[in-house]
This record gives sequence, C-alpha cells and structure tokens, in this order.
Amino acid sequence: MTDGLMSKAATMEIPINGTGDTSSLPEDDGLEQDLQQVMVSGPNLNETSIVSGGYGGTAEGIIPTSTVKGSFVTSHSSRGPSISPSESAASQIASQADASAGSGLHLPHPGPLAAGDEAARGIAVEKFDIVKKWGINTYKCTKQLISERFGRGSRTVDLELETQIELLRDTKRKYECVLQLARALTHHFYSLVQTQHALGDAFSDLSQKSPELQEEFGCNAETQKLLCKNGETLLGAVNFFVSSINTLVNKTMEDTLMTVKQYETARLEYDAYRTDLEELSIGPRDANTLCRLDAAQSHFQSHKGKYEKLRADVAIKLKFLEENKIKVMHKQLLLFHNAVSAYFAGNQQQLAQTLRQFNIKLKTPGAEKPSWLEEQ
Repeated sequence: MTDGLMSKAATMEIPINGTGDTSSLPEDDGLEQDLQQVMVSGPNLNETSIVSGGYGGTAEGIIPTSTVKGSFVTSHSSRGPSISPSESAASQIASQADASAGSGLHLPHPGPLAAGDEAARGIAVEKFDIVKKWGINTYKCTKQLISERFGRGSRTVDLELETQIELLRDTKRKYECVLQLARALTHHFYSLVQTQHALGDAFSDLSQKSPELQEEFGCNAETQKLLCKNGETLLGAVNFFVSSINTLVNKTMEDTLMTVKQYETARLEYDAYRTDLEELSIGPRDANTLCRLDAAQSHFQSHKGKYEKLRADVAIKLKFLEENKIKVMHKQLLLFHNAVSAYFAGNQQQLAQTLRQFNIKLKTPGAEKPSWLEEQ
C-alpha cells in the first residue's frame, strides 16, 4: 500500500497558485486528457514535468504541465506543428520519402570524399615506404661503417683514386693557408697605402706653411704620393691574385670534393649491400631465403652501378681539376712575382706593364661600383 501511494504521488501533478494554496484552484480538465493521451500514444515531448524531489518526493517540488502549457506550447505551435512519435507520423514520413524517391530526388553520394581519402591514404603509404627504405639503408650503412672501423668488415679500395683524393685534400688545406696569408698581406698593405696617402697630404700642407722648409717638405710629399700610387697598383695585382685563388679553392676544388663525398657514400652503400648479399648467399636455401636473395641481388646491382658511375665522375673531375689548377696557378704566381718585384724595385713602368699583361684594370674612384679598395 505504501508503494502504491508513493507511485501515485510521483505521477500526480498538483497545480499550485501564486500563494501556494491548492484548495482554491479549480480542477484542471486538461490533466485527465493529458494522462489519457500519455497512456495511449506515449508522452508528448513538448510537455515536460520537472521534479526536484526525485522519485517519490513531495508534491511541492512538482510544476504541472498545465500551468506552462499555454505559454510554451503556444510558442512551439507558432513555429510549426508538433510531431508526435506515433505510427501515423512514421507512416507519413515513409510516404514522403517514397514520394521524394519517385520524383527523382536522390541523396548526395560520398564519392569525392571517398576518393580524397583514398588519395591521402596513397600518399601516406608512399611516404611510409620512403621512410622504411631510408631506415633500412641507414641501418645497413651504419653496420658496415662500424664493422670497418673495428676491422671486422671488408672495404672496397681503389688505391690510385684514394691517393689522388687525399692529395687533393692536402693541396686544398695548403692553398687555404696561402689564401689566408695573401688576404692578410692585402689588408696590411692597404693600411700602409692609406698611411702613405695621409703622410703625403701632411707634407704638402707643411710645405705651404713653412717657407724655410718648403723644398724638403715638397720632395717628401711627392715621394709619398708616388709610393701611394704604386701601392694602389700593387694592391690591384694582389687583390686579383686573392680573387683567383679563392675561386680555385672554394669553388673548383670544393665542387670536386662534393663529388668525392657522394662517391664515398656510394662506396659505403655498395659495400653494405655486398656484405648483405654475401651473408644471404652462405645461408640456407629455402623459399623465403631465395626471395630475400633475389631482392638483395637487385639492390646490390643498383648500388654497384651507382658506385662505378661516381667513381668514374671523380676520376674525370680530378683530372680536369689538376689541369685547371696548373694553368691558374702558373698565371697567378707569375703575376704576383712580377708585381711585387716591380713595386719594391721602384720600377713604375714595369708595374704598370704587369697589370696590362694580365688585363687587370683599376677602377677609378668616381665609378658607380665601389673600387676594390672599398671592398676590403
């Protein structure tokens, strides 16, 4: 009996007036109709009961749907008819769907989206394959390098080519030292020329302000100006020498050494895949091993072709570099010797002839581009 009363209290809705007294309110006829509708077709989602006390709570926490029915339901009905989840509504929706299908209207197909997903999946698989190949190649090369360092692995060596490469690296180090010293000479000599120019101006000014020493100051001023002019000519020759050596060392030799680095990488990969092929060749010959052996043979032939091609490229570049180095250095050493000898011998005509012989032109101070003195 107690359970019956609690369930009845939980389902009943008692309207409350503004003063909280329920005895003076008239009986709501719509409540019985609402209950009948709920029993027949289920609850109407547009009318809700808010229970604050929970199941089996007191009647004071219940707000009847009849008090808010007039305001909320009216607002919903103004926007459109409410749809009850009944069998008639379901049949009406199904008939409308059939009518739409019969009229030729179709829902959009996810064709482009599926194609985009397939393309993205293909790109991801391709990138994964690239990373996988790179990882396998790196592992094999690292293993080969460690084996060579510890003396456990064999290494392919071309004695003649290796000797030429080592000679090139040693020559490059020595030429870099010559280039550094020539640049230092240029900077120091430029400072000397600037000092001589300032000293000549000071002597010339004193010759005008000191009548008793005018001749002596004038002679020294002319000498310093002549030395300054010859020094600028020598700086032009030395600067041309520095520029040519810099091109030879940092461009021509460096380009050849870049090819040498590629050759050494190809040699390491070739030895790594050669070792892998040799290890598989001495193993058991089952079906799985034969497949791996065929793949290893294919990789070995590919890296062997790359290694032989780069070895031929390095040999050709070393040959051309040696010929170019001899021509360039023959010209530059002759220029440096003639210019320095003529300057310190005081032979102005020989110094000017040396610059004409090697087609070296000094830029005038009024030229648009900065002179080689300003570039220092």
